[in-house]
Amino acid sequence: MLGFFTNGTFSLASGEFLVLFPVFLAGYCLLSGKRRIRNLYLLLFSLFLYWKLSGIYVLLLIAVALTDWLLGKAVRRPDGTPGKWPVALSVFVNVTVLAIFKASGFFSGLLEMLAGKAFPGIESLIIPAGVSFFIFQSISYVVDIYRGTVNPVKRFTDYLLLLSFFPKMTLGPLVRNKDFIPQIENESVSVTREDIGEAARLIASGIIKYSVIARCVGMLIAGPAFSGEAGTAGSIALLGLYAFAIQIYCDFSGYTDLASGVSLLMGFRLPVNFNAPYKSATITEFWRRWHISLSSWLRDYLYIPLGGSRKGDVRTYINLIITMFLGGLWHGCGVSFIIWGLLHGVALSVHKVWLALIPGSHKTGEGMNPVLRFGGVLLTFHIVLAGWLFFNAPTADRAGEMLVAIFSDFNLQACLQFISGTLPAFALMLAGYILHFLPSSLNRQADRLCSGGGIVFCAILILAAIWIALQVGGLLLPASGAGLPIYANF
Repeated sequence: MLGFFTNGTFSLASGEFLVLFPVFLAGYCLLSGKRRIRNLYLLLFSLFLYWKLSGIYVLLLIAVALTDWLLGKAVRRPDGTPGKWPVALSVFVNVTVLAIFKASGFFSGLLEMLAGKAFPGIESLIIPAGVSFFIFQSISYVVDIYRGTVNPVKRFTDYLLLLSFFPKMTLGPLVRNKDFIPQIENESVSVTREDIGEAARLIASGIIKYSVIARCVGMLIAGPAFSGEAGTAGSIALLGLYAFAIQIYCDFSGYTDLASGVSLLMGFRLPVNFNAPYKSATITEFWRRWHISLSSWLRDYLYIPLGGSRKGDVRTYINLIITMFLGGLWHGCGVSFIIWGLLHGVALSVHKVWLALIPGSHKTGEGMNPVLRFGGVLLTFHIVLAGWLFFNAPTADRAGEMLVAIFSDFNLQACLQFISGTLPAFALMLAGYILHFLPSSLNRQADRLCSGGGIVFCAILILAAIWIALQVGGLLLPASGAGLPIYANF
């Protein structure tokens, strides 16, 4: 337990957090009717957890919050009209901070070329956890004030809580300021029986998806397949792709479920971030189901300001490609991420062209003939799969090798031998896909079951999920932080 007070070990699925959170929650409930003290208590706990994860970078989080809180207040001129310079300054400062950490390797190479010597300190710069998420959140706050969507937050501590709220601070979801600020400003906390039931279902399912399915499938199938340790056959590469597709979904959506469940227990509701994305029949539908908070942020704060679809077809296609290209750079300044972003940008543009050329075609697949929808789901899934190949491959060259092997050296026998040695993980991969394609109505039924069972039933459900994860060996993450979610790297 003393290890919890050293930095570098925080995760919503870590044993230390699961032990400490009930203690924190008890104190939080005692302060439920005292907004200022409650928010300060929550803020200090959030900052403590961020310090555990990123150490001294907690000061960067505070500095970003203070800068944009002050700029947010400066947006309105004395005559009440919005001024653009605070918005421009906020975007410049935040993008600069993000670029320093995200493109440290690029800048190191550029300086080395100009100065004729290496700068290893820049290249090895450690990226603060969740920096992309709190930077994007902070930019949207100042822009929203300029647009008149929200009013400036009165207290700096409340705005710092908006950025550092611990369930979402490392990998979102990116909340809507107009939806989340009122929750911070609520005078009292109200958690219903239904909220507790939904929270229990989210936490239990999150633990299973994140700590069991994603962990085992990634470690035993996707990792060896992408690294080449499992063999170079194309069939193994394809299996690794299918494995990574469910790994990244269960990893990210599972952790988001955990975040949403923990938030509900404190009276906060986070937005839905995943809606069975592999059920999508078009690439447009996929981006309305996958990482919904990021795709909507890119749409509202990048695609629409670029002109969106208001300036003709050609400009629309260019805007889509630019938006997804920058979305790729947001994940990292590497060739693989650029290819991933461009692939999705081109796919979205091609779908726009298809909609214009084929009368009666469907934008999101809703109302589509069942047979056509099935074909659309298969096609869309494999387009997404091609993107995951570049997203997860250690280098663009390795992605190319895997792609060539799939079409030139399939060797099914090698894949069957690999599966025979990893049957439990293969079974979990199949279970992940089955769970993903189950009707969404089952979640509502599970929520009602948990609510009807009461607090004791909810507690037993969560403990059962923890026990299962412990048996599989994936819940109590090592103190080194090696078990952090995939998206914690972005």
